[in-house]
Amino acid sequence: MLTRFHPRALDAIHDYNKSKFIADITAGISVGIVALPLAMAFAIASGLTPAAGLTTAIIAGFLISLLGGSKVQIGGPAGAFIVVVYAIVQQYGLGNLLLATMLAGVFMFLLGLFGLGALVRHIPVSIVIGFTNGIAALIALSQLNDFLGLNIENLPAEFFSKTKAIGLALPHIHLATLAVGLFSLTLLIIWPRIARHLPFGFQKIPGSMVALLFGTLLAQWPELHVATIGSRFGDIPSQLPTPTFPQFTWHSLAAIIQPALTIAVLGAIESLLCARIADSMINDRHDPNQELMAQGIANFASPLFGGFCATGTIARTVTNINSGASSPVSGMVHALSILLIMAVAAPFAKLIPLPTLAAVLLYVAWNMGEWDEFRRLQHFTGNYRTILLSTFILTVVVDLTVAMEVGLLLACVFFITRVSSLTHLKKVELPDHLKTKTDQIEAWSIHGSLFFGSIAKIESLLDPHKIQPDLLILDLSSLLNMDTTGLEALETLQHQLHHQGACLIICGAGIQPNSLIHRSGFYQHLGAEFLLPDLPSAWQSADHWLKNTHADHQEDSAEAHSHNV
Repeated sequence: MLTRFHPRALDAIHDYNKSKFIADITAGISVGIVALPLAMAFAIASGLTPAAGLTTAIIAGFLISLLGGSKVQIGGPAGAFIVVVYAIVQQYGLGNLLLATMLAGVFMFLLGLFGLGALVRHIPVSIVIGFTNGIAALIALSQLNDFLGLNIENLPAEFFSKTKAIGLALPHIHLATLAVGLFSLTLLIIWPRIARHLPFGFQKIPGSMVALLFGTLLAQWPELHVATIGSRFGDIPSQLPTPTFPQFTWHSLAAIIQPALTIAVLGAIESLLCARIADSMINDRHDPNQELMAQGIANFASPLFGGFCATGTIARTVTNINSGASSPVSGMVHALSILLIMAVAAPFAKLIPLPTLAAVLLYVAWNMGEWDEFRRLQHFTGNYRTILLSTFILTVVVDLTVAMEVGLLLACVFFITRVSSLTHLKKVELPDHLKTKTDQIEAWSIHGSLFFGSIAKIESLLDPHKIQPDLLILDLSSLLNMDTTGLEALETLQHQLHHQGACLIICGAGIQPNSLIHRSGFYQHLGAEFLLPDLPSAWQSADHWLKNTHADHQEDSAEAHSHNV
């Protein structure tokens, strides 16, 4: 079923007024100021230019707000993409990164179009925490080069190579760079406490802007020789580039399908997680499918202008809400604010020191990770701990794609094991008039789910080491659901009983098992008289079957006696 394309911005205009517009303008400018340094920092950490981050924040941020399914979510470059993007650039090159981002946009749009947005919510929280903490650790590790002034020209993407390169360069720490980085990080940490004691206007100034301002002023001291945006990347353009479609071949397109899927899945998870947090703060409900379609369009459009992947961002969304945003207009204003600042202040941006941007990302990484979850692991099951730690370790040591695959595989295996352990057989006591027939009749009730992980419970009824009954009754009234493998187990049971001259009666099947029994044709094979609505009907049928069997046995004995005479 296709989802209707209906941006949330269309609903916002119905009761829009001047006061809401002023609130959105104020919130949008506030978020734009917060997003500006983050956009540049995320791009640099991803192995791209600061201009790529600004372009992404402007193009993708505007489209996500204009077309999205959330009232207040802010989109743009995110820390979660740093590790993925850096690895793609290192392995496939910048051109293929742009292509992978556009392909990821197509995947995300299709997810939303076919109404699969809600499925993203079903990813276990242990996997989400595992890869989020893993990404945060990798972000912190990747910033040590600029924070310490190690001057590693090409920092490897692979974990062990990266740690080795950093370890070998540690004796060459640039003390002036480290001093600027520590000064900036200290400002980031203490500014919220200082701002509480200052006039109200200062409380709205984000710590990142304070760190950028004072870090830049400190870095102008000529004797420090601290690397800046300008010394590494040159001037930042004051306007958006002309849109161009990246060149590609079918071979390159096939090569980047897996990275594109990684970007799409990660972007979908981050954006919908962010939207849910926003909902809880403003008592609203977003449209997950519309949000994914908007994310898809934004990720397709951003690379046309030299940008890269974008998603919903929690820190900027929370800032937007706390600044009084009431509609998607604030998100569009945020993007336009960055464009305006870029046009006016681009010449000054090149003075920003790289250790200050590294400090900003270290601060982001620390707040991004849910580190308390490691301490709380002792309170959870072994399965939960295994999934979370496996996802975390694989994210750090291998890559996010493998971590997600292994995490989902472990979650499925543990779920199957858990559900199958809840499925059990319970022997049913025969009614009084049949209690003398215990050697001929057995009755069992199935509780739980009969699926491919629990069919051993049915197979146990045909134990070759015990005497089999002439009549077996299965009560399915407590069976929650049944898959085709479970149905096949019932068919096998009926076939083997019939081969031994015995009979199977099934009773009490619910809507789903009963529908499967009829649709598969097992109903005709079993016989209408042996598929009954409840257990009392099964007792009556069993009594009738025994009497007929006894009568047939007497008739056969009489015929044999007459023949002998």
